[in-house]
Amino acid sequence: MANNPIIMSKIRHILRLHSQGRNKLLIANHTGVSRNTLKKYLKEFERSGLSFKEINELSDKDLEDLFIKPEEKPITPKLQTLFNLFPAMDKELKRKGMTRLLLWTDYRKKHPDGYSLSQYKSYFAKWKAQVNPSMHIEHKAGDKLYVDFAGDKLSIVDKQTGEIQAVEVFVAILGASQLTYVEAVMSQQKEDFIGACEGALHYYGGVPAAIVPDNLKSAVIKSSKYEPVLNETFADFAEHYSTTILPARAYRPKDKALVEGAVKIIYTRIYTKVRPNQYFTLEELNQAILVALEVHNLTPLKGRNYNRRQQFEEVERATLAPLPPLRYELKKQLFATVMKNGHVSMSADKHYYSVPFRFIGKKVKLMYSRSTVEVFYNYERIAVHLRTKSPYNYTTEKDHLASEHRFVSDWTPERFLGWAGGIHEDVRLYILKILDRKQHPEQAYKSCVGILSFAKKVGNERLIKACQRALGYGIYNYKTIQTILEKQMDHCDETDENKQLEMPLHENIRGEDYYQ
Repeated sequence: MANNPIIMSKIRHILRLHSQGRNKLLIANHTGVSRNTLKKYLKEFERSGLSFKEINELSDKDLEDLFIKPEEKPITPKLQTLFNLFPAMDKELKRKGMTRLLLWTDYRKKHPDGYSLSQYKSYFAKWKAQVNPSMHIEHKAGDKLYVDFAGDKLSIVDKQTGEIQAVEVFVAILGASQLTYVEAVMSQQKEDFIGACEGALHYYGGVPAAIVPDNLKSAVIKSSKYEPVLNETFADFAEHYSTTILPARAYRPKDKALVEGAVKIIYTRIYTKVRPNQYFTLEELNQAILVALEVHNLTPLKGRNYNRRQQFEEVERATLAPLPPLRYELKKQLFATVMKNGHVSMSADKHYYSVPFRFIGKKVKLMYSRSTVEVFYNYERIAVHLRTKSPYNYTTEKDHLASEHRFVSDWTPERFLGWAGGIHEDVRLYILKILDRKQHPEQAYKSCVGILSFAKKVGNERLIKACQRALGYGIYNYKTIQTILEKQMDHCDETDENKQLEMPLHENIRGEDYYQ
């Protein structure tokens, strides 16, 4: 021990030079220590998590305790007492707002002769590294859920053909409690990936602040160190569950160390129990996985006197956000241009949905699920409707229309047919022909209004005769009625004036009963 002051002073000198940015070779030459010894001291310094100023304020005895590994000298009862507290301390640190300073203060109240704060932190860091050397990230309860696919696959058997089909295995793990979720899915495509993520959230019974996926295409379209581009469906899933997506950074193995560690563990604790048996459906396989998974989550953690499930129930469950009342509905997307009537076509159903009139002529994106249709322009949602699958019909929100055009939302084929029928059956038949020959009924609405308004201008009788004459021509539009009335063809017998009107080719029509 006589040389200890010299040894400790040399350590101080080494750390001072290191804090000044000197390289290892220069430090070794100045202090006369071997490079291996130098590396050992610097490694212990970095592991302690202390600054040089904090180190320099320690006594030589405290400095010796800091840099001489416990296994290199007998563990005193005082040190053993501290080590016994670390498992509970590790669990407490996962609670929001808990710090090592608060825990040390409580420790010194119970053990007035205990270690200083610097030694307390240093010994805890060493214990943590020994218990789980790959994990140096502090995980807060309810903060992150890490997700990935296992590299090794499982399989199911086709009952009819006996063909063996490989299936993917999805793994999720909560950062703080390390409670693990495992599910077999058919592929790594976004439908299966998002379904598995949703399964994990419902298994935990809550939502973490963030989900951390690896950079697989189902989650991330383009990886980036600073601003990765997320798959839009996955981003929409995250919005539905009010959480954030934080893709693991490329070439940063620590970002995904926890889930990769979980994958290695499930190979031994789940795969070995599941693989010997044969499964004919995913449901059967996942049921077997769930049984083995519960055993895994109830197995005590290494170096601790509690398991993942206990840690989750005590520390993490209450910190998770509640699940939304409805599950996420997977959405598909397509692009379309807003028509002049303020509606956009959802081609999958041949149905039309309104958007605010200022977007007329703009190209928009539609995202639709089984129950809803959402319309986006420049990443902003401009309209949302309940999905309606009736073809060639319109779903209109009156607020979307310009004030002078809102009355148009009340136009329907039935309204025009009823209006025309109140004048005469031939007028009704002519309006039916106009409605029927247009690809979409709304295209003919203005023609119908124009024709029927002639009843006020020229009287019902003239309009009836004009419609009768136009039916004879087989030409169905506003211009035909207007020409007949302007040239007073409704007053004379049918002569050569019909030659002035071009005869169109006949079209296939739906028939009178279509609008009933």
